[in-house]
Amino acid sequence: MKTSRREFIKQAGVFGLVLSFPDWHTRRSGKLLRVLIIGDSISVGYTPHVKEMMKDEAYVEHPVENCQGTKFGLQKIDKWIGTEPWDVIHFNFGLHDLKHVDPVTRVNSEKAEDPQQSNIKEYKENLEVIVKKLKTSGAKLIWATTTPYPDKPSGPYRNAADVLEYNKVALKIMKKNRIPVNDLYSYILPDMSAMQLPNNVHFKKEGSEALARKVVAAIKEQVAKGS
Repeated sequence: MKTSRREFIKQAGVFGLVLSFPDWHTRRSGKLLRVLIIGDSISVGYTPHVKEMMKDEAYVEHPVENCQGTKFGLQKIDKWIGTEPWDVIHFNFGLHDLKHVDPVTRVNSEKAEDPQQSNIKEYKENLEVIVKKLKTSGAKLIWATTTPYPDKPSGPYRNAADVLEYNKVALKIMKKNRIPVNDLYSYILPDMSAMQLPNNVHFKKEGSEALARKVVAAIKEQVAKGS
């Protein structure tokens, strides 16, 4: 059974989140650590939990929109970074890039023969540009690997093996740029069947909470290391 985006947000315990983000560029966090999380709907699911877990330590925000794939990221990355400084930027792209789309309309497709939103070469090139832009922010950067999903989940066509190939490409880019990696893929994989919605790329509330704990740990680790 397919799970709608609205139903996913309800089950993740963050109903209305996408519509209720404040204008984070106009708020002030005082002496709190400033953390920006960039990512797709998986990060939309865990960001509220990260906020709650770090409420006494950090000002945590996510762009008002689902950050989708690298093509959308190239269009929006400057806006997302904004003009105010960030101490840490935790980011990910992948699930949207590897999904298949209609070659003419570019809307989501359930056909394996249709192309991916960004093929592996495009993904690499786009991510390299995004990383270059993020490095100019002066923030500590943390890359999150793309989370796993069952083979051919509901919604647009996605092959479960593709996430490994895209993660592999991303890891090479992060290694080259000396960007630490938060391996959410390996972390959630052993408990995927219990933490993830059935036949879906999205996670149950407990899955989003588990991912949030891993994100918080990664942020704290990098902050503790200092400059």
